[in-house]
Amino acid sequence: MQRLAPALRQDNVPLDLISLIKTILAATKEISFRVSQGHLGDVMGSTLDENIQGEVQKQLDVVANELFKDILLESGFVKAISSEEEDHSVAGDENGKYIVSFDPLDGSSNIDINSLIGTIFSIHEAPKDIAAGDDDMFKQAGDKQVCAGYVLYGPSTMLVMTTGSGTHFYVLDRTHGGFLLVERNVQVPADTQEFAVNMSNQRFWQAPMQNYISDLLAGDTGPRDKNFNMRWIAAMVGDIHRVLCRGGIFTYPADSRKPEQPYKLRLMYEANPMAFLLEQAGGLAMTSEGRIMDIEPNSIHQRVEVIMGSKNEVEKCLSYYK
Repeated sequence: MQRLAPALRQDNVPLDLISLIKTILAATKEISFRVSQGHLGDVMGSTLDENIQGEVQKQLDVVANELFKDILLESGFVKAISSEEEDHSVAGDENGKYIVSFDPLDGSSNIDINSLIGTIFSIHEAPKDIAAGDDDMFKQAGDKQVCAGYVLYGPSTMLVMTTGSGTHFYVLDRTHGGFLLVERNVQVPADTQEFAVNMSNQRFWQAPMQNYISDLLAGDTGPRDKNFNMRWIAAMVGDIHRVLCRGGIFTYPADSRKPEQPYKLRLMYEANPMAFLLEQAGGLAMTSEGRIMDIEPNSIHQRVEVIMGSKNEVEKCLSYYK
């Protein structure tokens, strides 16, 4: 098993990007330790505050966000950072080559029940003609990502990452504190019999998605002529990790509960990095109107519809919208 740096050099990743990735992973190793301590670390439960998304923050949300901010802004590698937990981007080194977007703790509603959570990150090159404190620096399509990944805090701490040369799995070896490559060029099966969706919202979906899911539920007695299983972890990192490991389709479709806000997932912190990982593994990552990584962001907290996973199943789902 290769260590992280040699594996990245094999993919011809520039040394300065390798250094930035190692900096990000230093923060995730600290978060992994805090998560593993649970109640012993006195970071369980919610704060009295809400983040910019209007969601109640968990104490670990705040801790993880501050860890990322501190380590990235002190590194000298980044011109600015953007976090799901921050109102605006935060300026770093004016001469930094990269910008980093991150969700410090995805699935934080799972913290208090000791279930799967993770950290998601996305790296772009920093525009030279935009000031470090300007949010507009982050308004880049996902297609321009130079690296994306997540760290899953499960029975083992696993890094799933791409730099554009395939999606690879790494595991944190606690005996020496580094990530080791355990699987190179992961491939998502094109066909599947598993789907992941929050079924409690079904009555609010558009007709094409309602019809698609109804046909899956009909199993071998319906038009699909095969049985499907539903799997739902309620943390995108966990549900996408299962898709990468054994196939499936994950969707968070548009719904009508709040007409002014029909989408749930954030483009920059969730949809784009996961889309990059899935496409590099042979999957598809779409909205009902097109490819996720083609979207030109209009806000650092923009939300989007998500339909991603096994290629043939995503295409089947999209056919209901035609």
